[in-house]
Amino acid sequence: MSKIIVEVFGPGCAKCKALKHNAEEALEKLGWNDAELRYITNVEEYIERGIASTPALAVNGKVILSGKYLPTDNLVELLQKY
Repeated sequence: MSKIIVEVFGPGCAKCKALKHNAEEALEKLGWNDAELRYITNVEEYIERGIASTPALAVNGKVILSGKYLPTDNLVELLQKY
């Protein structure tokens, strides 16, 4: 299995930072110790990726959440689908 890459996109606002924090906790709860978490604050990069609303979350390049923040337990459920 290839390495899982989870990306959080946002300009650094409170909700974006909270999503990053909750993503870290979700990865830990899932036991995805080898997953790489990236926090992307470069506006050009997330616009290039087609993300119009932040915070956003992508798994292995696929955007799975955009424009909202989720609590840790909801992120665990969402990430389990990917």
